[in-house]
Amino acid sequence: MAGIVGTIWAGVALRRLKAGADPDAPPRAVAIPAPWEDEAGEALAALAPGGGPATLPSVAEAWIQRLMLRGRRLGLLDGADAAESLAAGLRALILARRGAPGAEIWRDARGEGRFVLNLPAFLDGAGGFDAPAYRAACALAVQTLDIWGHGKAESLRLGFADLAGLLAGFGLPYDSHEACDVAAAIAGLTRGAAEAESGRLATRFGARHAVALICPTPPEETAIPGLAKAARAALAAAASSPGLRHRGCIALAPADAVEALLGAESAGIAPAPAASRPARGEDGRITQVPTRAAERAGGDAAWLLAPVTPQARRAMEAAVMPFLDAPPPAMPAPADLPEARRAAPRPIHAPISRCWRVSIAGSRVALRAVEDDRGHLREVSFSLPREAAMTRALMEALAQAVSLGLAQGVPLASFVNAYAYAPGHGGAVEGDAGIRRATSVLDWAFRRLARDYLGREDLPDPVEEETLQPRAAVLPLLPLELPAHPSPRMRRHLRPAA
Repeated sequence: MAGIVGTIWAGVALRRLKAGADPDAPPRAVAIPAPWEDEAGEALAALAPGGGPATLPSVAEAWIQRLMLRGRRLGLLDGADAAESLAAGLRALILARRGAPGAEIWRDARGEGRFVLNLPAFLDGAGGFDAPAYRAACALAVQTLDIWGHGKAESLRLGFADLAGLLAGFGLPYDSHEACDVAAAIAGLTRGAAEAESGRLATRFGARHAVALICPTPPEETAIPGLAKAARAALAAAASSPGLRHRGCIALAPADAVEALLGAESAGIAPAPAASRPARGEDGRITQVPTRAAERAGGDAAWLLAPVTPQARRAMEAAVMPFLDAPPPAMPAPADLPEARRAAPRPIHAPISRCWRVSIAGSRVALRAVEDDRGHLREVSFSLPREAAMTRALMEALAQAVSLGLAQGVPLASFVNAYAYAPGHGGAVEGDAGIRRATSVLDWAFRRLARDYLGREDLPDPVEEETLQPRAAVLPLLPLELPAHPSPRMRRHLRPAA
């Protein structure tokens, strides 16, 4: 694309990969900056229009050029220099993974646009928060959303993401007063910077709304040096505006592909989901690796990223609410967690939601597991994108039955004994270092769950002959005789663990 030549894109080294917007979507060829993780490629596949190859520079430049043209046509950008300044700022934000607009703008779709800023990306090399850059990013986001709305939008949707990751970088527990003060200062800085830019636009194009006479007061000090001062300065600048162009500017939103593209691990003010996540290694196998928040937290990750109480979530909402123009998205509280703060650090355990992706005899399989706050398995689901609709429906029904059983107290061990070594389409397993061969999808799935949730290491891989299905030369007619399950050949593997 001609717009890439002579811009910051020209110096970006890209790597190619195949990625799908979700496990059921066909993969497409994408290209992302070389250091970015595969999840960013999946996010780009979801954001890019169409279904063909997509590179980050070309997809981003398409909507950037549209904004430049719209802004100049409507008189919202004062000439070519202002348009190029906007474009250069947006490119830099994306490449630094500091901010990006929502999917509506990427896909040129109808609807109210949004813009999200990734808080941990504003950590500076000196161990502080780059408040001036964040303030400039807020202004750029307001300008972008105003152009997207043809200069007529009454309200804008600027938000931030991964507060939990930022807190981890400063070693602050989510359920502490210090964390709430940081969140309030971040929200105040965001509101002040956004309303100051709205006031600047009002000076040029006319004010539509009055400046609030009573402004929320951010904390006097926070654990992040200079943050409280920056928030007060931004709010003061907004208060000095003669009027505002927009009735409201700040609205947090649930995370989607945009947050994933930026590397944000949690939405808005939500707590961290876990201290580890599944990732595909260089050998193609799925392993558990520390989250980016855990890497920032270092040795305190187990404590800082442990599940939090409903009381802590409500306290965080109360801290930021005075600075928002709309209530934050609901954060479902974990079940059965006492209101009192944890008395001692909890060990790192599996994430609240986990996903394994493997290939069994050439067929792609994704297994998802949902846990409660204590790490106990509560739900399972399967994704088999290449299988027939009937097979997918049966697997979905079985997963729902297992989930209902777990919810009613049926031990996971009972399901393991029922489905481990179940016959089916079996063979070599790729993507699981602990299980190299399985007799079926169910065999692999429940032996994997047995390893992770029951500590079962006594379920060996079947030999190759046991994964081969006998060739049925003549199919039997009804009535069918149900086979014994499990077969005598497999029973030797299912002796209860000592």
